[in-house]
Amino acid sequence: MSTRRGLLGAGLAFCSCCLLDRARAQSSLPPPARRPVTVGGQRVRTVDTHSHCLFQDALSLMGAVGQNVVPPTRGVDEHFLLKGVEGRLRSMDDMGVDMEILSINPFWCGTDRDTGSRIVALQNDHLAELCAANPDRFGAFASLTMQFPDLAVKQLEDAMKKPGIRGAAIGGSVMGASFAEPRFRPLLAKAEELGAVLFIHPQALPELAGRFVGNGWISNTVGNPLETTIALEHLIFEGVLDRFPSLKVLAAHGGGFLPSYAPRIDVSCSVSPQNCNPGIVLKKKPTEYLNQMYYDALVFTPEALRHLVAQVGSSQIVLGTDFPIPWELHPVDMVLATPSLSQADTIAILGGNATRLMGLAA
Repeated sequence: MSTRRGLLGAGLAFCSCCLLDRARAQSSLPPPARRPVTVGGQRVRTVDTHSHCLFQDALSLMGAVGQNVVPPTRGVDEHFLLKGVEGRLRSMDDMGVDMEILSINPFWCGTDRDTGSRIVALQNDHLAELCAANPDRFGAFASLTMQFPDLAVKQLEDAMKKPGIRGAAIGGSVMGASFAEPRFRPLLAKAEELGAVLFIHPQALPELAGRFVGNGWISNTVGNPLETTIALEHLIFEGVLDRFPSLKVLAAHGGGFLPSYAPRIDVSCSVSPQNCNPGIVLKKKPTEYLNQMYYDALVFTPEALRHLVAQVGSSQIVLGTDFPIPWELHPVDMVLATPSLSQADTIAILGGNATRLMGLAA
């Protein structure tokens, strides 16, 4: 096992928890100079597929509502990359991240067609601008007006021609509507045709807002993974992944709760056939569809990552941080601290899988 800081060498061994705890404890110390990540002597390009940004001119189109979009967390200022890219690059260096795939959580789903179009156009232009200026450090997922699927198809087609755009960030639903609904099929078909990655990043469940009241930011810690879980189950059980077998779906936060309790879905229709549509006959067991989607490694502990790998396969997992929200400031160290991973698994998760998934230059 190797780390970017050279903490481990031949003949040395640390327990995974100790290594991860040590890395996190050092977060208050001056960061080391950027060093290449190596695994088994092999240089690895690390790709963070889950990182965010915001653009003030797009937020301003929402008026006062736009100010509520900024997340109530640490790291707010670092969302606004146009004010200072160098700060973001330093943060990436500190984490051992070579490249970020930037995205913006859809906050414009309730807008009218014209306002939504203007927001999306601004954001996609700014994302492409950042990628063009820093092609080895940034890629991006485009923004789409998913509330107008016909418009979203054209926006995706246009965005995929822009520098660095690798797909689109589509949220966990559209105002509560599942992507499995027929009206979204043209968008899914276009994404499959273009090889565009659809990044599912949840935004909690507003219909459950009353249940989320209380201590602990439950709307995020429960609501976000729950929305992803629901989104993925709809894609499976409504036959979407049979209809679009080459569709590239990437789920944030390790796929929500689904991979942690996946086998239950294999028996749901035998337990309660009246709750299943006899007109939808899946080609595989429900859990087998998990192995054709992708998931970020933002699961916090080596044991959680071990389980995710066991459920979906190491080939389906990519690095993710949620930066600049400081959920995981040592993403590379966390992967390296997972003893169940082979060197090939580690290299794949840190960057190899993302390079393949998004068609990044080697």
